[in-house]
Amino acid sequence: MRKAANVCTLDSVLRMPVGLVCGLDEAGRGPLAGPVTAAAAILPADFPMRLLDDSKRMSARRREDAYRAIVEGALDWAVGWATVEEIDGSNILVASLRAMERAFAGMTQVPALVVVDGIFAPNLWMNGTYVEAATMPKADSLIPAVMAASILAKVARDHLMCRLDDLMPEYGFGRHKGYPTKAHREAIERCGPSRFHRQGFRLLVQPNSLLFVSFDSEGSED
Repeated sequence: MRKAANVCTLDSVLRMPVGLVCGLDEAGRGPLAGPVTAAAAILPADFPMRLLDDSKRMSARRREDAYRAIVEGALDWAVGWATVEEIDGSNILVASLRAMERAFAGMTQVPALVVVDGIFAPNLWMNGTYVEAATMPKADSLIPAVMAASILAKVARDHLMCRLDDLMPEYGFGRHKGYPTKAHREAIERCGPSRFHRQGFRLLVQPNSLLFVSFDSEGSED
């Protein structure tokens, strides 16, 4: 885990041809359950950019529409995961970077620039060659390729949590996606944690914590 030495600016990224920029982002750092997910994406210049935004600002329907457009129209894209066991075995930041590394490992097109949302850079390799990533805080609301990666990661994770909801409906994963809402915490108190819950997250002992206010009032957005 390291802070990136290569920090890019908005102007430097926007001057580069769209099809040479790979965006990397993650979803699922805050939940009490489920994996953390990351995605990488490279878009063509003629992609309908109006469909994109920071995934946290989009409704579920808008994200699904954008997800389909990205999957069908991106020059290259991939999704990576880090499991609950990996999160508990290290920490959520290390697991998030590992998921980004796996997403990038699924790419086949070589980018000229990789932009990662945040300040920490994963270790990226392609065809045996190290690829240095540039970081940018708030890139998921500024850079189209990172917006696309944010949407891919969020929707892919939501789909998985809905599948877990089919297996364990008593926890309500399909509604809150594993985030620490009041209903989710009550389900854990009632049923106990499942094998999909992050055992290292000891947040349930703070039922009245202000940390949970935004989740209860705003829903399960990452």
